[in-house]
Amino acid sequence: MAPDPDAFPSPTPFQPDVHSSASLVPTFDSQSVATFTPNPTAVPRNGTYSTPQVSSSSDAASIIIDPLTGLPPADPSLLQRRPLAIKIALYPRVVPVFGLSLVDVAFEYYIEWGDSRFIGVFYGHDASQVGPVRSGRYFDEHVLRMYHAYYVFNNADPREQDYFLGSDFERFLVAPGANNAPCPPFFTFRWSKDVSDVNHFEQYFDTTKFSNCLAKKSADNSYQSLRSSFFSAQAPITGTPVKRIYTRYSDNDYDYWDYDSSSGRYLRYQQPNDLGDPVETYVPLMDNLTKQQVAADNVITLFVPYTFANLNEQQDEVYHVNLIDSGNALVFRNGMAVPARWFRTDINQPLLITNLDGTPIYLKPGQTFFQVIGESSILSQNGTDWHFEFHTP
Repeated sequence: MAPDPDAFPSPTPFQPDVHSSASLVPTFDSQSVATFTPNPTAVPRNGTYSTPQVSSSSDAASIIIDPLTGLPPADPSLLQRRPLAIKIALYPRVVPVFGLSLVDVAFEYYIEWGDSRFIGVFYGHDASQVGPVRSGRYFDEHVLRMYHAYYVFNNADPREQDYFLGSDFERFLVAPGANNAPCPPFFTFRWSKDVSDVNHFEQYFDTTKFSNCLAKKSADNSYQSLRSSFFSAQAPITGTPVKRIYTRYSDNDYDYWDYDSSSGRYLRYQQPNDLGDPVETYVPLMDNLTKQQVAADNVITLFVPYTFANLNEQQDEVYHVNLIDSGNALVFRNGMAVPARWFRTDINQPLLITNLDGTPIYLKPGQTFFQVIGESSILSQNGTDWHFEFHTP
């Protein structure tokens, strides 16, 4: 359901402090969107989907499964709360990433001026340190609504901040502000003396303490009915073998996922610094909380319109990433690529990912990372290496 404007007392207990500081392969039908659409319509822009019929045995129905991963959660009680959608930055590179390996799902998308950023959804696992938590963007509303989540971010551009504060989901915003520690549980973690703006670049969040924080404030942390993705441990019968999935957002922001056949997972690599080296160099993306390399069971590339609402936002690259209605996608699992479509005809439920004929694609149980790129982005192939180059119209 949509966030209820009357579900919280006013003012919100977590209101931010507004004063703080080649050709496409395989070929798809091209689409274009001329203007920003704030909410999805009930009918897909292009294509149709078939509502699948699913049956399960009584034994299977008795097992508690995380609908976002298809796996049992770390603790079944975690699924009785609202998920958390947390902004996680990759810049500056000198600041380490914490907690990213514990997400259920994550979306990486282009923000502006050559940089990308993650928003990770925490539901079946908690993490004592997540971040660095960075500023919000318009795109994050899609994730908040799809997963009925609290939205954890480190304030935003005034245009986006004002939009958030005037929205019907304002009561689900969680941002650091004056004199509100330790609830919500933000904290500063100093890592490098080279970082001068500590509150902006070295701010972290403890999800393990958030439920108690909500209870103290009598805020809504109730069970949410989320549509499950379709999961199967059986690898797809058809598809194209792909070893590495490269995404180049800019000369200063590029990465790849490498399929590791021994673990059956995709391991994340990216450039090691902020210098924009002329020769591409990669290092493993490590989670400093778990001391593990960030990995995914499914990687899904989404082709999505990036637009501007007006000239003022265009000049500053304040994008609207319109994850609405439907679009093209590629699903990677078990070392195979499958052409797909994404659908979002329900604003308050996760995406439906289907084959081109509208039948559902079954993901591998586990974590899913979405790479959100522009509709005009280019895919080129070099053997089993696939290269996505980010473009907007």
